[in-house]
Amino acid sequence: MQIPDPPKFSDAEIEKWRKSGDFMPMLFEWYKFIAHLCIFFALIEKESPAVREFPQIQYSVLTGLLNRCSRLMLANIALSHNGRFGETTALLDRCIFESCVKVMWLCHKGTEDAFNRFLADGLKTEVELSAEIRGNIADRDENQVLVIEQRMLKSIERHMALAEMTEDKVSETKKLPNTAAMVSDLGQKRLMYVVGQRLGSHHVHGTWPSLLMHYLEEEEDGSLVLRDHDCDTHPNQFVMVPLLVLSALSAYIGYIFDSAEDIEPMRGLLDSVEEEVLQINSEMAEGDFDAAAEI
Repeated sequence: MQIPDPPKFSDAEIEKWRKSGDFMPMLFEWYKFIAHLCIFFALIEKESPAVREFPQIQYSVLTGLLNRCSRLMLANIALSHNGRFGETTALLDRCIFESCVKVMWLCHKGTEDAFNRFLADGLKTEVELSAEIRGNIADRDENQVLVIEQRMLKSIERHMALAEMTEDKVSETKKLPNTAAMVSDLGQKRLMYVVGQRLGSHHVHGTWPSLLMHYLEEEEDGSLVLRDHDCDTHPNQFVMVPLLVLSALSAYIGYIFDSAEDIEPMRGLLDSVEEEVLQINSEMAEGDFDAAAEI
């Protein structure tokens, strides 16, 4: 698989977008490119001579998270291209944010313990479900097992085996840090967490701000009515998500490769793509950071 070609725009197209102030066509193409770039790096084979030695389960976790980011970005592209589903793309952005933070945190820690904590965090619910099922079985005459219970228990056992974990190991493993702690571990300001996770939670949980943003609208008399199916994806979403994914890719490259000779060209590519997105954002956000007259 080859690195996808970056988007190209004519001078006439760029001038048109500058005059209109609508940079979404450019951002949309860069967003697609970064989504494909994400899956390209996730497909680097662990057996490649340039890739250092590290456990297969770590490779599976990291590439699985990157594949998740790419797939959710592609879903956002499919949803947003016709000017609808802004409420849904905002929800998916929160999922991408959390996956990117986990990739960066796991690569930053780089320890067996960190990866075990990630695996156990997802399997604790499986352990609880297994206990509930086995309890129900024990309450029946002759410990009768239902077909659906047998199927569920086999699925749980499979998840455990592929993670190289046992129920006892899952229960004993230290809890995974929350996203705020991960962001802090990465040396980022809390603002990153507040914007990416806390504000993103509005869209996941359907809080009052979420209803006002996407599901209700205010009439001239101040009353609230149901909003029509016309929510755009905000341009900022096509800036912040790609930048975050590029940071996750940079962390991943630094983790799986040892040689600076291998790392530097790939990070150079990511840096150049980041510069393109930031340049568009700089023009789009012109005046946003001027001093306001009053609050």
